[in-house]
Amino acid sequence: MNLHLDTAARIIHAGGVIAYPTETVYGLGCDPFNREAVNKLLAIKSRPWRKGLIMVAADLSQLDGLVALSGAQREQLASIWPAPVTYLLPATPAVPEWVRGEHAKVAVRVSPHPLVRALARAVGTPIISTSANRAGQPPARNRFQVARVMGAELDFIVTGDCDPRARPSTIIDLETGQVVRA
Repeated sequence: MNLHLDTAARIIHAGGVIAYPTETVYGLGCDPFNREAVNKLLAIKSRPWRKGLIMVAADLSQLDGLVALSGAQREQLASIWPAPVTYLLPATPAVPEWVRGEHAKVAVRVSPHPLVRALARAVGTPIISTSANRAGQPPARNRFQVARVMGAELDFIVTGDCDPRARPSTIIDLETGQVVRA
């Protein structure tokens, strides 16, 4: 395993918050099942918990037990992912409320970014993925911007590249087909 990713995974398991490159911007990540870690991440972002957070996974199997999918829905997602598309899926009780926010569904993505998938694989579970910025501020697009704005509050910054041409992931409610964010 990549030493950098191994370090990031150990920090996530220990309840830390990291920054890492995603498809378009640097993201903040932590263990979605660790309430203290999620609270720390939300405090860094100045984001209310009620909005909910996105989880990224290495593959569809990492979402087993977290989302309630029919066979057809599972096949649909398997044919689409990995892709920069986030779906709102029915959450099982295994998804903590501090991740769902005030919603019955959870936002999840199997990222096409190789580093994001490798990180989730190293952690062994989905991880939180939210843009590395404070509420109302532009997101960081490289590790230097992350370090300048919030580096002292983070436990680790993973080095890597974002695609400057990419756009934020589309968010689609799988059950209704409604595009929540284009």
